[in-house]
Amino acid sequence: MRGVSPELSVRRGREAVEFYEAAFGAVEIYRVGGTDQHESVVSQLTVGGTSFWVSDESPPNGHFSPESLGGSTVRLLLVVDQPQAILEQAVALGATEVSPVGEEHGWLLGRVEDPFGHQWEIGKPLGEWPPGENHR
Repeated sequence: MRGVSPELSVRRGREAVEFYEAAFGAVEIYRVGGTDQHESVVSQLTVGGTSFWVSDESPPNGHFSPESLGGSTVRLLLVVDQPQAILEQAVALGATEVSPVGEEHGWLLGRVEDPFGHQWEIGKPLGEWPPGENHR
């Protein structure tokens, strides 16, 4: 098996999983912990054909949330059919709008910061993607 799946370190991991399910339609396919007896969670979620992981931060193991670092070093791109609707849904569930949905670089694209400090670009390409060789 080959591929790249980001792992988001967060505080309040169980809340984060619930947020991603409600805001982005993520589906949890695997979980360790996240119970009242073992609060720390490691969860694998899918959206469409891609997956990402969510885990509670663990400073002793070098896993820090954006809240601990004062920001994130990565943005995630969520590709959906209705960017405006998903951005509004995320904001209604506690995300902060960073930039409204608009046309940019051949995409309809907006950005939010989720309640756990991660930034998500939410959009869709306006034409065939990837573009032809003239756009390299």
